[in-house]
Amino acid sequence: MATDMQESIWWVCPNPNPNAALRLFCFPYAGAGAAIFKAWPERLSPAVEICAARLPGRGARLKESSFTDLVKLSQAIGEAITPYLDKPFAFFGHSMGAMISFELTRRLRRECLAQPRHLIVSGRRAPQIPYTDPPTYNLPEPEFIQELKRLNGTPKEILEHEELMQLVLPVLRSDFQVCQTYVPAPEAPLESSITAMGGRHDDEAIDGRLEAWKEQTLSSFTLHIMPGDHFYLQKFETLFFQILSQEIEEILRKIT
Repeated sequence: MATDMQESIWWVCPNPNPNAALRLFCFPYAGAGAAIFKAWPERLSPAVEICAARLPGRGARLKESSFTDLVKLSQAIGEAITPYLDKPFAFFGHSMGAMISFELTRRLRRECLAQPRHLIVSGRRAPQIPYTDPPTYNLPEPEFIQELKRLNGTPKEILEHEELMQLVLPVLRSDFQVCQTYVPAPEAPLESSITAMGGRHDDEAIDGRLEAWKEQTLSSFTLHIMPGDHFYLQKFETLFFQILSQEIEEILRKIT
C-alpha cells in the first residue's frame, strides 16, 4: 500500500495482514465506532484483513465534529480509502454503515476507481425506498432517549449514565440525521454483487425492504433474514458470524 494503514486517522486494522487475499472495510451503525469490529479477525477467515472505519466524533476522533450529510461523509471516506484499494476488497456495513457502503461505492464508480467485489449490507432498507417516518434526530432530549431505548442498541449502562449520555447524544443525533435525510441521486445499479442481511422483527426488513437491494446490483444478490430485531447481529452473534463467514468464503472463492 502507498501508506501504512496503522498511521491513518480513518482506518484501524485489529490484526494487520499484508498477505490477506481480501480486505474487508467495515462501517459502523449510528453512534458506534471502530471498536465494534475489534474481535472480527478471530471470527472470520485468516485470508481476510479487517479494516474498520474510524469516523469523526467518536473514539480517537471524539473531539472532531460528526458529519450530518451522507454524501459529504462518503466523499471524505472516499478520499481516505483510495490508497488502500490495491487488492480485492469488499464492504460491510450495518444500518448507517450499509448506507455509507452504498454511497461510497457509487463515489468510487464516479471517480473511475476500483470497485468492491461485494457489498454486505445489514439492517437497512434498500436506498430507493424513501424514509417516510417523522425524523427523530431533532427530537427533544427525553423523546430522543426514548427512541434510543426503542431501538434497543444503546447499552443500558450508557442510557442510565447522564454524563456519558451527554457525550454520545451529539454524535447519535448527527448519525441519525445522516440516515434520515439521505436521498440517493438517480444512478445505474452497481456492478458489485450484494448480500442483504437483517432481523425478522426489524422495521427495516418488513415489506420487502431488504429484498429490494437486488435492484441496486447488476450482479448476484443474496438475502438472509435471521431471528431478532435491528440488532440481531448482537443477540444472535453465532448465527450471524456463521452466515457472514459463508459469504466471505464465497467472495474468496471467486477471487482466488
